[in-house]
Amino acid sequence: MKHIFQKGKNPEKPTLLLLHGTGGNELDLLPLAGMIDHEASVLSVRGNVLENGMPRFFRRLAEGVFDEEDLVFRTKELNEFLNESAQKYEFERNQIIAVGYSNGANIAASLLFSYQHALKGAILHHPMVPRRGIELPDLSGKNVFIAAGTNDPICPPVESEELQSLLQNANAKVALHWENRGHQLTREEVEAAAEWYKGIIG
Repeated sequence: MKHIFQKGKNPEKPTLLLLHGTGGNELDLLPLAGMIDHEASVLSVRGNVLENGMPRFFRRLAEGVFDEEDLVFRTKELNEFLNESAQKYEFERNQIIAVGYSNGANIAASLLFSYQHALKGAILHHPMVPRRGIELPDLSGKNVFIAAGTNDPICPPVESEELQSLLQNANAKVALHWENRGHQLTREEVEAAAEWYKGIIG
């Protein structure tokens, strides 16, 4: 997978896995990593799927309707890429915190839904429920931050609340942060995510 790796100043810190939104690339979220933890290593990945020339992490059948078969395949592909990257770049595999926006947040959520040890935690900006009707692994010890917009036309508030509930039922600790905005990624929610991150890292 096309990506950028930047080794952090502090090897004790988690590695931040950056996952862009539809039409983005591996450069998009680099400023977020600096705001969240400027000492952490960063692995920023470009989605392997193209939709009308726009990179995504998995296919969809329509707006808000995921191609579930492709989602399962791409989630497995990303998880294996993380295994390989941890060896290649010599960072702790069990110390990855995903930072995803929109489509990137959805595949990060799918990692949590599918693989118990894929992520230490996640910051999900405007995610949806990736899959329904499956049993989640035990996510005890995982911390998740969800940023949602009360007027989000793509990801209605009920989606965010359902995702929070599903993750909590799997024993994850989940913080849900609301902005009175739409689907855009705001500075305010990134700052809230950074505060939350400091609280869980200590």
